[in-house]
Amino acid sequence: MEVNVAKTAGFCFGVKRAVEKAYEVAEAAQEPVYTYGPIIHNEEVVRDLQERGVHVLETEEELKNLQKGTVIIRSHGVPACIYELLEKQNIAYVDVTCPFVLKIHRIVEKESREGRHIVIVGNADHPEVIGICGWCKGPYTVIKNQEEARAFLSECPEKVCIVSQTTFNYNNFQEIVEILTEKVYDRLVLNTICNATQDRQSEAEEIAKQADAMIVIGGRNSSNTQKLYEICRRECENTYYIQTLADLDFDRFQSVQYVGITAGASTPNKLIEEVSKHVRIKF
Repeated sequence: MEVNVAKTAGFCFGVKRAVEKAYEVAEAAQEPVYTYGPIIHNEEVVRDLQERGVHVLETEEELKNLQKGTVIIRSHGVPACIYELLEKQNIAYVDVTCPFVLKIHRIVEKESREGRHIVIVGNADHPEVIGICGWCKGPYTVIKNQEEARAFLSECPEKVCIVSQTTFNYNNFQEIVEILTEKVYDRLVLNTICNATQDRQSEAEEIAKQADAMIVIGGRNSSNTQKLYEICRRECENTYYIQTLADLDFDRFQSVQYVGITAGASTPNKLIEEVSKHVRIKF
């Protein structure tokens, strides 16, 4: 059996930076350490950090009730109001927001102040998008599919700035933008999808086209891993989404000659190596 592990699989720059900093803060801390939301969408990493004393705050109310400690702002970023709350409460914090996400914050803040309606292409429930919305200083709309894009056209403002969630599917973004450009109005389109995301999706698609089976590794709550799975599934019917090696059913690979493996941006390299090693050993 041939096993092909995607070169782009695993931690991206922003996630690697955030996780390393979280471990560094945990090791040096004299007081409690918290993350506002899970540091990344990977349960194994979150569990390991918790064992080292890093606890997750899920709500703004929990943040307000903090008396001491350090809060880590995760790679997805947060709305502007969270910074204001931390400073008002005099709570120490370490900001590990991905630089590519911070760039979007600056864009939407500037363009909304200048009177543009902000359109964010992405999932409204995703923490990154929630954070981006929180930097808009005027009206904004989140659009996740072509149907919502067409609905937006019927009430389209005169001046619009279009950005994207960094982990959104590039082809879907292009399709939505095409719809949004059907109407003549003052629009500014900025492709803010991270290059690492585009490269990971493109490589996964190419491997899936050749593979008899694909394994996609990542947390169930990981948006970018879900999109990888969808891309691979279109090209390879035998595509399996797993979080850990324990989820892998080896009986499904008995007559397979070529297995492709990819992983989301929040998946540790050791987990990818563990899965690929066991697939090779088994067959």
